[in-house]
Amino acid sequence: MSEWLISLEGTEAGHQMALALALLAAFLHACFGALQKGRYDPFLMRGAIDVNYGLIALPFALFVVPWPEPHMWPIFAGAFVIHTTYKLLQSQAYSKGAFTVVYPVVRGMGPLFTVVGASIVFGEVFGIVQWLGVGILLAGIFGLAVYNYMFLETERETLLAALGLAVLTGLLVALYTTYDAYGIRATADPFTFLAWFFFIDGIAMPPLAFRRWLRMPERPDLRPLLMRGFWGAMIAFFSFGSIMLATRLDKVGEAAVLRETSTVFAAVIGWVFLRETVGPRRIALMSLIALGAVVVELGG
Repeated sequence: MSEWLISLEGTEAGHQMALALALLAAFLHACFGALQKGRYDPFLMRGAIDVNYGLIALPFALFVVPWPEPHMWPIFAGAFVIHTTYKLLQSQAYSKGAFTVVYPVVRGMGPLFTVVGASIVFGEVFGIVQWLGVGILLAGIFGLAVYNYMFLETERETLLAALGLAVLTGLLVALYTTYDAYGIRATADPFTFLAWFFFIDGIAMPPLAFRRWLRMPERPDLRPLLMRGFWGAMIAFFSFGSIMLATRLDKVGEAAVLRETSTVFAAVIGWVFLRETVGPRRIALMSLIALGAVVVELGG
């Protein structure tokens, strides 16, 4: 399978495959974000997810995929630091604001920074129509932020902190997207990167989450939490794996922008499953973010 995927790099078939993978990642990432923001404390949920996918990835890393080349270990170390910082910021943002407030800003800021990073690292160039798409996307993001600030009634005292953390988290999204795209291209077998990434990435958050659990006056039962974390791990494998394979097959910037159609899925999930008030204006602004992503793809 690895050889087949590598053979698609730089081809029209590879472009179409990258498009499908980016859209799959969008849907799954919205599900993942809702799962982390749902019933449990975001830090506990993140720890439960990470311990599951770390343990599941370990036998694949040790016995299934080819062993990483020596130059990959510093790359894995960098990814560990970047992703741990991202997860701490995201968990803090979710603890301050509603899912439909935080998620669009995080996922919307990421593409702008990623497009700039991809142009520097990979020499990718966006055309005028694609930059128009980025502008539409940003209009949706900042419009949503202003609307939330003006009309949100609950969690208003922590809204500015939530939005600030969301912007910082978006910067880390761009950093890890660009960095991981470099990492998955640096090894001969993309599944080597994915297996070892998930194992290494699952190390930091579980002990931090367990320490937080011990300090809680009312501790949630670990068994349902870990089971929920298992399903989150399954989503993470396919979500992160899809976007990383997309960045290897085609342009990093385009894949990153297309993934942000997840804001539309997030609006529906937040309304239907988390019982958060969305409203027509916020849906329209979230859809504007998705429209910007579509214009970027059509202009490519």
